[in-house]
Amino acid sequence: MTWRLNKTVVLVGMMGAGKTAVGQSLARALGVRFRDSDEEIVKAANRTIAEIFERDGEPFFRRKESQVIGRLIDERPAGVLSTGGGAFLSEENRQVIAERAVSVWLKADADLLWSRVRHRTHRPLLQTANPRATLGEMHRAREPHYAKAELMVESAQGRSIEDMTGRLIEALATRPDVLQRK
Repeated sequence: MTWRLNKTVVLVGMMGAGKTAVGQSLARALGVRFRDSDEEIVKAANRTIAEIFERDGEPFFRRKESQVIGRLIDERPAGVLSTGGGAFLSEENRQVIAERAVSVWLKADADLLWSRVRHRTHRPLLQTANPRATLGEMHRAREPHYAKAELMVESAQGRSIEDMTGRLIEALATRPDVLQRK
C-alpha cells in the first residue's frame, strides 16, 4: 500500500523510546525522508551533543535545537523527524510542531527505557552518580509534557520495530490531514 504524507511527523518521547529506529522504519514504509534533530545539531556544530553541553551548556543547546526543529519541519516534501528527549518540553517547540506538523509520542515505561540506554555512554543527562534514578526522575517529570502530543503509540518489551511502525501508520491514518492512501 502506498501513502501520501501531508504533514511532517515529529516523534517525541524519552531517550530510548525508539524515536530514531522506529522513525527510520516509518520513513522507509512511507517513502519519505527521515531526519534526526540531534544529528542535525551535531553536524552544524561539528561537535557531539555531550561536547555542546559541556562547552556551551544546555540552554545554548536548547536554543539551537528549536532553530533546527523549525527548519526541519518546514522542509518539503513532508517527512519523519525524530527529536531529542528534551525537545518537546519547550512550549515554543510544542507550538511550532502543533502549527506545522503532527506530534507522536512514543511512550515507554522507565524499565524499558533503562534496558535500552543503560550501556550507552553518550547521554549527557545521565552522567550522574545514579543514572537509573536520574532516568526515572526525568521520566516522571517529562511525561506530562509528552502527553500533550497529538497522537501516542505505546512501546513494550519485545515489540519489534516493524510492529511499532505498523502501529504508527495505524495512528497516523486516523488523521486524513496527515496521512492518506494514494
